[in-house]
Amino acid sequence: MKERGYSEKLKGTVNKVKGEAKDQFGNATDDAMLQAEGKLDKLKGEAQQDIGEFKDRFGNFKNQRR
Repeated sequence: MKERGYSEKLKGTVNKVKGEAKDQFGNATDDAMLQAEGKLDKLKGEAQQDIGEFKDRFGNFKNQRR
């Protein structure tokens, strides 16, 4: 079952891209709040990707023990 962590990793990628766009646009327009939102979205995306990796690894470990 390879799609175990795929969903989380995909959500993470989307949030990182969205966050980068907000961060860059906030930087271009001198909007500190938008930059902060972008940085938060990027952190959220990184966390989601890490969760997806964990699910993949844990799932593989769990299947090996059976």
